[in-house]
Amino acid sequence: MLKSRNSFFISIMLISAGLFAQTSNPFQSKGAEIGVYYYPEHWPEEQWERDLKQIADLGFEFVHYAEFAWTKLEPEEGKYSFEWLDKAVDIAADNGLKVIMCTPSPCVPGWLAMKHPEVLSVQEDGRRIYHNGSRLTASLANNIYQEYVSKVVRKLGERYGNDQRIWGWQIGNEPHLQTVYDYSPSAKENYVNWLKEKYSNLKSLNSAWGGEFWSYTMTEWDEINIPNSSMPGPNPHALLDFQLYTSQEIANDINRQADQLRELVKEEQWITTNYAYFKFLPNVDPFLTRESLDFSAHTMYLTSGWLNDSGDELAHRLGSGMELSFSQELAESTHGFTGIMELRPGQINWGKINAMPLPGAVRMWLWHAFALGDELICNYRFRQPLFGGEQTHHGVMMTDGVTVNLGGAEFVQAMQEIRKLENELDSNKPSKYEEATRTAFLMSYKNLLDMENHKHHADWDSWQHIYTYYQGLKRLGVSVDFVQEDGTFNPKKHPFMVVPAYQIITKELIGKLINYAKEGGHLILSTRTGIKDENGHLWEEKLQEPIWDLIGAEIEFYDHLPAKYPGEVQFQDERYKWHTWGEVMSVNEGTSALAQYGDQFYEGKAAVTHRDLGRGSVTFIGAWSDNWELEQDVMKKVLSDKSKLELFDLPPYIFTEYRDGIRTFVNYSANTFEITDLSEVFIGKSEVPPGGVTVYRSKKDQ
Repeated sequence: MLKSRNSFFISIMLISAGLFAQTSNPFQSKGAEIGVYYYPEHWPEEQWERDLKQIADLGFEFVHYAEFAWTKLEPEEGKYSFEWLDKAVDIAADNGLKVIMCTPSPCVPGWLAMKHPEVLSVQEDGRRIYHNGSRLTASLANNIYQEYVSKVVRKLGERYGNDQRIWGWQIGNEPHLQTVYDYSPSAKENYVNWLKEKYSNLKSLNSAWGGEFWSYTMTEWDEINIPNSSMPGPNPHALLDFQLYTSQEIANDINRQADQLRELVKEEQWITTNYAYFKFLPNVDPFLTRESLDFSAHTMYLTSGWLNDSGDELAHRLGSGMELSFSQELAESTHGFTGIMELRPGQINWGKINAMPLPGAVRMWLWHAFALGDELICNYRFRQPLFGGEQTHHGVMMTDGVTVNLGGAEFVQAMQEIRKLENELDSNKPSKYEEATRTAFLMSYKNLLDMENHKHHADWDSWQHIYTYYQGLKRLGVSVDFVQEDGTFNPKKHPFMVVPAYQIITKELIGKLINYAKEGGHLILSTRTGIKDENGHLWEEKLQEPIWDLIGAEIEFYDHLPAKYPGEVQFQDERYKWHTWGEVMSVNEGTSALAQYGDQFYEGKAAVTHRDLGRGSVTFIGAWSDNWELEQDVMKKVLSDKSKLELFDLPPYIFTEYRDGIRTFVNYSANTFEITDLSEVFIGKSEVPPGGVTVYRSKKDQ
């Protein structure tokens, strides 16, 4: 088992061992593989054959086993029970179903928690979690926990790693900590070790943390405590480091299990995990597991009420298509392909309202996932549980186990429709529209965390700021790839790049952005960008001065206003309200002010700037508008002017995606939408009702 807590050292070890993950897409068939979760441990053994036969008869191609079954697999320490799982695999294979096998690390067995309570995480108030039937309660930093995980993973790998019926592997389930952060002694020890690797010595750490401020200078490593945001005034740089350490600890847990399996399983068996809830888990960074996984899967429950939706009268029944799209494109960006591992067939049990989906909504969700490019689509779950924490979470089947639920029938309908269209798919048929507008989206978890630690305005919401730009791009029908600052910025692949609120920035990154524009890329940057250096310190220069040459303007100051007394920005004869953040700028020669402030004592000053740079351009949007329409309109102008195309201009929560020669429209809004560029229609009509789907060939793509 790899012991290092540092991703660099893990990578070096992997290079030496030749254990890098696959780089090619293991999903070569047309369309998507579609399957379902099944929990044999929840049902009488005599029902397994009936259930798995019905899964196959409904048209599903694979089943998903064992991610929460640690106690069933190891009922006593060192005594393993695989006979039941062998039988479940046998029955699946007899019915022509492939199997995704999972490691059971999310659920610590009672015998382990009793013998070693230190394997459980500690909450921010200092209380240790106890064994109470929940999941994801382990302290990932605890060596004892990791030793027991390693043992059960090895047993699984040895038993099923060369079994041709096992299609692939999932590490755990929805990686994160139930406590979000772990304040245990194990976490403190690992956090300090992580700091030693990052800074090497206390002098460097004290400099990075600004130790002279409020007498926080460290003279011994043992003086360091976990910064706790529930207590008054933690050092902000130490807090950010602890958050970044936690991201790495979560990734290390996945990497260790994946690396161990890699030694035991057939090359054809892929390894993934299913990332979820990006908005609520900013310390879970899927880019930190790129080297160990073959791809990153994702999970999305659309009508929980906790996610961003249209807010109209059908939002509770149709859900957040924007969140599904964001989840898919973020997961896909880590390896170039992805699949959705949990897509529900009906009501859930943990949302705000838990309404029944609108008839057609489940079908729409599956079509949307397919259109986005998911290579596998897995339904959660086949049978609704009769006991436990998800009793009212619908499955494909009703509670009798033999009757197909309403949502299950829609899922099957969409599955059949997709299969009928497979002959129309052509992966060698590029879209003129997609190639001309494809946009890179520079993503930084470090920035997200730092801005949430220092909002500077009560209404600042870092995720909503990202969504403002992401949703604006989707309204233009644009495909998005999330990129990291250490990646390659290629204007030929991505003619456009959005850099939203990139508060912590390096001069090296600024140079890369300048080169991207000079080589023909069109940059769109937003407010707060360039305020701090790589340590999270303010530059010892004028405000955001390191980016002045990039944007062709000087930032004089930024302002914030009360929500009830918003300011005004004027752009193309339109007026937009803003109040959360606005940078006031004066433009240099060769730079134009696309938008100006319409009031306040800086009326007439630039709010949005634009300049040509080399073969490309740079646009800086300094104000965050209250209804997010300013950003949408500026992006539309830039993409339209530079691509020379007539762009889609969609209402919020209408989505269109291009995949393998066909275009799909889905409607998450309460209003019917009419498509005007139809060519050959396969499914639906030009009018797309709420919850509707239209699949066709688009004139824009040809």
